[in-house]
Amino acid sequence: MDMDASTLDAVRGALLITLKVAAPILAAGVVVGLVISIVQAVTQIQEQTLVFVPKVVAMILVTLALLGWIAERLMAFAAEMFNLSV
Repeated sequence: MDMDASTLDAVRGALLITLKVAAPILAAGVVVGLVISIVQAVTQIQEQTLVFVPKVVAMILVTLALLGWIAERLMAFAAEMFNLSV
């Protein structure tokens, strides 16, 4: 099956917008997880749920804080895709 350049550009654009939207949320989870892991290593508290809850809360807060930016990026991408098909 032969794909033309516009199809490949659309797929590339979709992957890039996914990375741009997900990166800050995932970065928040990684940073919070790292900080909690360091605290656990220092205090020798090895409770798995201690890491999970703060990571989820941090990721939800970052998502809520960036919701406008995320919606703007997704709407721009959707408009670009609809204009591409016309």
